[in-house]
Amino acid sequence: MKISRFTVNAFCENTYVLWQNDGGDAIIVDPGMTRQHEIDAVENFIEEHALHVTHILLTHAHLDHIFAAQREASHYSVKVHASRGESDNAASLPQQAMRFGMKKLQPQPLVIDSFLKQGDTIMLGDEPIEVLETPGHTPGGLSFYLPQSEVVLTGDTLFNGSIGRTDLPGGDFDTLITSIRTQLLTLPPTTLIAPGHDDTSTIGDQIAYNPYLH
Repeated sequence: MKISRFTVNAFCENTYVLWQNDGGDAIIVDPGMTRQHEIDAVENFIEEHALHVTHILLTHAHLDHIFAAQREASHYSVKVHASRGESDNAASLPQQAMRFGMKKLQPQPLVIDSFLKQGDTIMLGDEPIEVLETPGHTPGGLSFYLPQSEVVLTGDTLFNGSIGRTDLPGGDFDTLITSIRTQLLTLPPTTLIAPGHDDTSTIGDQIAYNPYLH
């Protein structure tokens, strides 16, 4: 699996394109683009590699991760997939924008087309993507685990040396820590963490060095 990262918007959010080969299928994870050049970068990349987008996946529905979700879903005629637990966050996108002083972007409520849950598997070509429920940062937070490639996309659940904030509506510290310990730290230590912000790391490094987990 190839994983291409685009760091976008004022929150420096990581949007990912998962793909295997030129001319093959692709999945967009957390499309947070707000500016035209960010949208162009992602869409031009997909066009240059002749990729066929099959899914929009959301780790959670905070505004910095879903700014462009509806646009990309419409542009590629695909569905938006996320946890049912993120329905309220998706519907409150205008209110989230006001909370963070970004009302001028005028985001519209997002409708989640298809709900994902623990144990679901999405195929990209011949490689499975396993859905892990990792609530705590938000009520319906998800992570996406690619066992063959030894990568897990953690959204805002686990970062390199940190964890997701829990002071926003629906956040819960104890739930977040439980999610990390039971769903993520149990993965092979060589598993690469691809987070929603900042740089990559590994599960083993977070077990050893993340101060929030000791």
